[in-house]
Amino acid sequence: MFSKTDRRPRRLRSRALVAAVGGTAALLALSACTPASGSGADDKIGGTATLSVFAQQGTGQDLATNAFTKEVEKKFNIKFSWQTTTQDSSVAPEKRQILMASGDYPDAFLLIPWVDQFNQVDIEKLAKQGVALPLNDLIKQYAPDIQKALDSNPDYKAMATSPDGKIYGLPQLAETLHIQYPSKLWMNTEWLKKLGLQMPKTTDEMTKVLEAFKNGDPNGNGQKDEIPLSGDSHDTLIPFFMNAFIYDPQNPDKGIQSTTVLNKGKVDIQANKDGWREGLKYIKSLWDAGLIDKGAFTQNPAALAQEGNNAGPVLLGSASGLHPYIFVSPGAKDGRDKQYDAVPPLTGPDGADYATYAFGSTPGATFMLTNKASKNDQVAAIKLVNYLFTEKGQLDGNFGPEGKGWDKAPAGSEALNPDVKAQFVNLQLSQDEANAVQWGALSTYNQNAAFRESQAVPTDIYDTSGYERRLFQATQLYQGHEDKSQIYPSWKVWPDPAKATQVATQQTNIDNYVTQNALAFITGSKSLDSDWDSYVKGFDGLGLKDYLSTLQKAYDASKK
Repeated sequence: MFSKTDRRPRRLRSRALVAAVGGTAALLALSACTPASGSGADDKIGGTATLSVFAQQGTGQDLATNAFTKEVEKKFNIKFSWQTTTQDSSVAPEKRQILMASGDYPDAFLLIPWVDQFNQVDIEKLAKQGVALPLNDLIKQYAPDIQKALDSNPDYKAMATSPDGKIYGLPQLAETLHIQYPSKLWMNTEWLKKLGLQMPKTTDEMTKVLEAFKNGDPNGNGQKDEIPLSGDSHDTLIPFFMNAFIYDPQNPDKGIQSTTVLNKGKVDIQANKDGWREGLKYIKSLWDAGLIDKGAFTQNPAALAQEGNNAGPVLLGSASGLHPYIFVSPGAKDGRDKQYDAVPPLTGPDGADYATYAFGSTPGATFMLTNKASKNDQVAAIKLVNYLFTEKGQLDGNFGPEGKGWDKAPAGSEALNPDVKAQFVNLQLSQDEANAVQWGALSTYNQNAAFRESQAVPTDIYDTSGYERRLFQATQLYQGHEDKSQIYPSWKVWPDPAKATQVATQQTNIDNYVTQNALAFITGSKSLDSDWDSYVKGFDGLGLKDYLSTLQKAYDASKK
């Protein structure tokens, strides 16, 4: 939920995922240095559990003295021994990998998916080596709320269950509507009003609006300094526009640049299809007309934010991104942060009006028990995580204690989803206050749609306190525009361990090839007329056929 205490560096998740895949080689060193289960510990159940935990700790946060830590220590008779790293995804993955390779790893891991977590390949290797403990029996005996989540959500169960039927780790469950539709475009509606224009509905209308932004002096300073359309290398604008021509499943929010889809049940890619070519032609037409900022595909997010937050008149007409606070700061003195509204999916020349859909959770595991944990530690740990699946555990863990971090929804308040009853309100602590009393993202294990949408949220969507409702309402414009028949459910497909590293390399090479050539075609360094056929042929040298065959086998196995 977007609040004063939820300032997650969203775009860092992609780097964490890449780092996690790249670090699996470090796990190979474990086979020679893994002790027997419960080594050096009392396996009797009862008494205080001494649980060593590796976790990512926020800036200014001390998990050892945190109030929520003290709450669960008392509740489950646990004495924690913390090993921590930062929530910087450029640092955290390496520390975890070094720790695992050394053999001196802890009893348990509690991780944050957008920082770093175990991916599916990691899990299967660690399970084979006996490092990751199966959780099935522990869950059945001691964790009814985890079992309920598994039984009630087939996607989550598939994410958590390895091909051998065992659960070696648990991913966080997050069903945040606005994150499930990541490829949005936000437009300055004050500029539209000033120029007497309507929100564009088609690609042709979009071109006319951007031309008016460029030439109509909507910021009123008498200069031609407006930037009609921008983005950055992460918040790429390609998927939003491509979806007016061909279904584009790219998910910038999770760093997924692959165009993998299902084509009548067969795994395929979109980037070598005629519809992809037509989409590139349209984006190129905007580029050639000077309607797209020259840095839109290569600048970092900070540079995009500089365009949105520049001193003086507003310069930015529209930008791609998961949410507008990526490119404009909340509470701007001139109110510019209130000027941007979501553009609904555009309708292309052949009637396509798709939207990218992504399951909210990341495959892999944020909670894992290792063979260092005694039986007593295992039981205490699973009871702790089970608490994080309860409503009380989610509220206290994410926000702090009742009356300080959250409270029951006041009478007459409106839930995020107006169709459900408001249950609680986030009191939005300052960052320092939050660091002292809550675990935040470390505890986000069961934020299903029912939980998230029962939060009481102010109805003024342009006030910072109503931002979550603003995003919820904006996303409803995109909801239902995904092509469910073409979605490749990567979140619940487990790769063949024997080919996982090869597939990861192939995907990286294919994604880089698609991204580099898309930019070349758009900017004109390659021709969509004379160079297209050689571009399509180039996929052969990247192992596309083998890549698709491997994914097909994994997809078919996931349906059994």
